[in-house]
Amino acid sequence: MKVLTVVGARPQFIKAASVSRVLVRSHDEVVVHTGQHYDHSMSGSFFADLEMSEPALNLEVGSGSHAVMTATILERLEPVMLNHRPDGILLYGDTNSTLAAALVGVKLAYEDGRRPWMAHVEGGLRAFNRQWPEEHNRVVADHLSDLVLAPTDEAMRNLDREGLGDRSAKVGDVMVDSHHWARERCETAILPLAREHPGYILATMHRGDNVDDPVQLAAWLDAMRTDRMVILPAHPRTAATLARGELVPPANVSVVDPVGYLTMVALERSASLIITDSGGVQREAYLAGVPCFTLRDETEWVETLEGGWNRLVGSTPFGLADALRDHDFEMPTAPRADVFGDGRAAERIVVELERLHAQARTSLSPSGPPW
Repeated sequence: MKVLTVVGARPQFIKAASVSRVLVRSHDEVVVHTGQHYDHSMSGSFFADLEMSEPALNLEVGSGSHAVMTATILERLEPVMLNHRPDGILLYGDTNSTLAAALVGVKLAYEDGRRPWMAHVEGGLRAFNRQWPEEHNRVVADHLSDLVLAPTDEAMRNLDREGLGDRSAKVGDVMVDSHHWARERCETAILPLAREHPGYILATMHRGDNVDDPVQLAAWLDAMRTDRMVILPAHPRTAATLARGELVPPANVSVVDPVGYLTMVALERSASLIITDSGGVQREAYLAGVPCFTLRDETEWVETLEGGWNRLVGSTPFGLADALRDHDFEMPTAPRADVFGDGRAAERIVVELERLHAQARTSLSPSGPPW
C-alpha cells in the first residue's frame, strides 16, 4: 500500500519517525511537511536527529493566523494528494496541519470515484476545553477519519462516548516507541550546562496564552526564581517575545536555543523537575520518571496525574511560584502505571493500517471503507 503521511510540527516528526521505520519495511510512504514549523531548530535539524529521511515535499506554509495557515495548507495539499494518489492518508496529533489534512483527505476523490482511507494517530485525547485550538483540531480529525488509533484506555473511552468506538483501536502511545529509541542514543547529547548544575529544573513554554504577551512571559519567568538552575530551551515564539519585550530572566534561569530530540530526552531524564505547557513534554516527563508541573488548568493526558507524577499548577504564574516554593524535589512515592504501552505501538499501527487497507479494497463501495 502507498501511504501519504502529513506532518507539520516537531511532536509529529517524533511520532512519524517511529511509525515510518516500521511502515517502510513493506510499504511505500510519502512524507509531506506542511512547513508549520519552519525554523531549522524546530524542523530541519529534527529529521537528522531522528535518523529520518527529509520529507518528499515541504509546503512551506510558515506562520500566520489559524485561518490563514489552515487555508494555505488546504490549498497546497490537495494537488499533492491528487498527484501522488495514495491508498491512505496518515495524520498525527492536533495541529492546524492535522486539521487541514483531515479536511482535504475526507473530500478527496480520484477520477474513478475511489477515495483514500484516512487514519489518525493519537486519537481520542480530550482536555474538554473548547477554548484550545488543539481541542477542535483533534475532535474534527477523529470524526473525519476512517480509523482512529488511540494511545490509552481513557482515549478509547472518550471515543466510545462519541460513537467512534467501532472505528477505533487501542495501539499504545507511539511516543513510548520514540522514547525507547532515543534513550539508547542520548547519553552523550546532554548540554554541558546541565552537567554543571546537577538537580536543575527543565522548563518549556510555547503556548500563545503564556508567551505572546511580554508582561505575562515576564511574570512566568519571575515565578521560576528558585535556588536551582532552570534551563529553558526557547521555542522561537518564546524567543521572539523575549527579544521584543527586552526581557531579562532571573539569574537562575538560563535561556538556551531550541535543542534536538536526543538532547531534549537527555535533559528530561537528568532533570529534578520539569515545568511545561506542552502535552508531549508532560508524558515524556512521565516516561523519564521525572515529576512535572504543568502550566494549565487541565490536561488531555490525565493518566500522568496519577500518583503525583504530574501536577496542574494552573494558568497563572502565582500557581507555579506557590508550587515551586512548596516542592521538596523528592520523587513521588506512588509507582508509575504502565498506561502508555510497551514501545510497540508503531507495529500495531501498521497492522491496523494494513487491515483498514484490505477492508477498503474489498468494500463494495468504490469510495473507501464502509462507514
